[in-house]
Amino acid sequence: MKRILMAFAALLISASMASAQTGGVRGKILDDAGKPLEGVAVKMEFQGGMNLAFDTKTNKKGEFMQIGLRPGNWKFTFTKEGFQVFAAPMRITLGEATVLPDTKLVSGKAAAAAGAEDIQKTFAEAVAKLQAQDFDGAIAAFDAMIVKNPSLAEAHYNKGFAQYQKKEYEAAEATLKRALEVRADYSDARVLLSNIYSSQGQKEKAIEVMQSGASANDPKQLFNLGLALLNSGKTQEAAEAFLKVEAAEPTNAEAQYYLATGALSSGRTEECVTRLEKYLSLGPKNDQNKATAEGLLAALKKK
Repeated sequence: MKRILMAFAALLISASMASAQTGGVRGKILDDAGKPLEGVAVKMEFQGGMNLAFDTKTNKKGEFMQIGLRPGNWKFTFTKEGFQVFAAPMRITLGEATVLPDTKLVSGKAAAAAGAEDIQKTFAEAVAKLQAQDFDGAIAAFDAMIVKNPSLAEAHYNKGFAQYQKKEYEAAEATLKRALEVRADYSDARVLLSNIYSSQGQKEKAIEVMQSGASANDPKQLFNLGLALLNSGKTQEAAEAFLKVEAAEPTNAEAQYYLATGALSSGRTEECVTRLEKYLSLGPKNDQNKATAEGLLAALKKK
């Protein structure tokens, strides 16, 4: 029976991935000092000739996430009282959530300082080049920003992202390491650096970079560490990472999903059922995993 269930699980995962017709997005909004900004209104407007829009707000960590977005070009507008409105384009793809470059909102007070508006405008223009897949243009634009603002971690990160898209892995690695020198708790930079190592088959380095740094106990970094460990076949260590995510962030639905599938792989079906039920109760936003969880739960309850 266990082998049948495991085969069914694999089939469900493949089917849910093949049938996914939407994408998602996640991002982080920061204030002038680079600290997470809560309560930022995020408006997402589809630019493909169809009237389609979503609204959400950032959480205490300055983060937001939205699923069910039609693939294509979108306009993102960020609004918060006391800060300048910021708008930027982004292309959403199928499957896993597209990572929006970290965005820094300029306060009204800071905007009055010389050059503050220019920095924000220049950053938006650089992101637009990145969105248009003009990676060389984006790199040049972020380089120009770095010359004037060498401590702007977001510029380093986005330059590294452009280099990563060009498969210039060595250059991207150096750029992202610089971003982490500027801001040691920059978890998105650490995640991208880990992805670079993974794409080159350097799984141990991918794990190492996710285990280090000032944000090593951050739920986002722990979650991505769990994924890196899973990709390396280290299921027990991955489970330990996901358990830490659960302890630090009990409402993290996806941690429950991976803990549930891990329990099933180890033959702990009762625990798997409990975790799948909890996962679904948390209102998961990953359509693929949700479909897989519902299918597994139905199969296990028939047993």
